[in-house]
Amino acid sequence: MGGLLGRQALAAEPLFSWPDFPETVSLWSGSSPAGPGPEGRPIVSARGSATDIARPVLGVFRPARPNGAAVLIAAGGGYRHLNLGSEAMPAARWLNTLGVTAFVLVYRLPREGWTNTAMAPFQDVQRAVRLVRARASTYGIDPGRIGGLGFSAGGHLIGLHAVRQDWPAGQPVDPIDRVPDRLNAVMLLYPVVTLESPFGHTQTRRQLLGEWPDAAACAAWSIQTYIRAGDAPFFLAQAEDDPIANPENTAILTDACRARGVPVERHLYPDGGHGFGMGRPGTPTMAWPGQAYRWMRLRRLI
Repeated sequence: MGGLLGRQALAAEPLFSWPDFPETVSLWSGSSPAGPGPEGRPIVSARGSATDIARPVLGVFRPARPNGAAVLIAAGGGYRHLNLGSEAMPAARWLNTLGVTAFVLVYRLPREGWTNTAMAPFQDVQRAVRLVRARASTYGIDPGRIGGLGFSAGGHLIGLHAVRQDWPAGQPVDPIDRVPDRLNAVMLLYPVVTLESPFGHTQTRRQLLGEWPDAAACAAWSIQTYIRAGDAPFFLAQAEDDPIANPENTAILTDACRARGVPVERHLYPDGGHGFGMGRPGTPTMAWPGQAYRWMRLRRLI
């Protein structure tokens, strides 16, 4: 696997073994930062819900005919588990059909024993973007065409990373941690955007900040707080009857983007609920992959 991490260090890592990723790359050459965390291999259900993530990894999906674009995918699960089977894996396969190299991020969950509870997944997403950029030539990727795709809490993770470039999430451990961590385009599906009242009832907020966080902490961990001119463009999709992430989440982010001149496209479907992945059959949410395809072409991601 070569690159800046080195073959020998990666070979010694216990890599994530489900669900048979075509390629698997550890994010860190040694122990994960801010340990100790869980021990042993992850626990993964038959449907692909993962917990006990001790060693975060990237699952690499290369298309038959790569077009030079890449997308980092973060599944949801309220920061309590990762919906790999219903969200990340189908998205990776879909992106491959478009010629996009897909990277599924298996990130650490905040309340699994990490010293800096909330920061663990953000250290992982930052490291993942840098690792993809550091290996751009290996994967045949154009560094100017790297996007992010996040579902639910994974949308919060990708979105907050996208607007907090160069966030000092941890101390540099090797040259990869000095690689730029910019995403060039961001797609968020039924994302948790804000942790502020009255929309702070989500598991995302509880897992990151606890039961009774103060208003300043909620604002500090909300995506809209950091939107500024020059941010990557956003594609947003959500159902009006979402019972978990209130549709105001995408409305708040849309308003913040427009106020600061950041390109944003929002799709709000009459029904479809939460967690519809690549689209829930029989609902308008089935339209989002086609809409995202057209948006990616417009943004020259594909």
